[in-house]
Amino acid sequence: MKPKKNPKADLNKNSSLYFVIGLCVILFVSWRAIEWKTYEASDLLLQKLNVDDDDDEEVPLTEQIKTPPPPPPPPAPEIIEIVEDEEEVEETIIESTETTQEEIIEEVEVLDDFDVDVPFAIIEDVPVFPGCERVAKDKRRECFQEKIQRHINRNFRYPEIAQEMGIQGRVYVQFVIAKNGDIVGIRTRGPDKNLEKEAQRIIGKLPKMVPGKQRGRPVRVPFSIPITFRLQ
Repeated sequence: MKPKKNPKADLNKNSSLYFVIGLCVILFVSWRAIEWKTYEASDLLLQKLNVDDDDDEEVPLTEQIKTPPPPPPPPAPEIIEIVEDEEEVEETIIESTETTQEEIIEEVEVLDDFDVDVPFAIIEDVPVFPGCERVAKDKRRECFQEKIQRHINRNFRYPEIAQEMGIQGRVYVQFVIAKNGDIVGIRTRGPDKNLEKEAQRIIGKLPKMVPGKQRGRPVRVPFSIPITFRLQ
């Protein structure tokens, strides 16, 4: 048996959609009602600032009185001094300030009496490392550097505590070859005290040398060399 009602005329078909639309309309009306504000008419009036004409102050005109400058002083009378031709006029003698060659020699001789440090790079006769006596004079500088590097390699010993801590780096050593050939004034600068101590020990074992000479006289010769400590 067929139903008597038309399916298109079913009112419950879109009831949920109508419910949602009605709920949105009610929420919108409620929100507008809550946000609705009213203002009093007195708050909207603009107030005018009245400026009275009585507040204007009249500034009196003042006249600046100019004082005339004082009159200039009368000119002093010119005095003309007559000098006779026979009067002797002393002449100013300017002495030369240039240093003569004899004075330079005297100053050098005075400096030779003191301990003067002559750098290794410019000294005339470099210190002679043991074993470089028979080397030519112009080759002794290279022989000295080669011998001291060989000495460092032969006496090198890496500190155990530095190995355990993984410390490595470069230590700069500076010392002086005295006028008698001894090694003095050893100074070190590096990343760790243990490495500095080892570098000082190595340089302290350098042998006595023939001192360097400048103008035929023994002088103090400073020398510096880096020692590298590197873990393999």
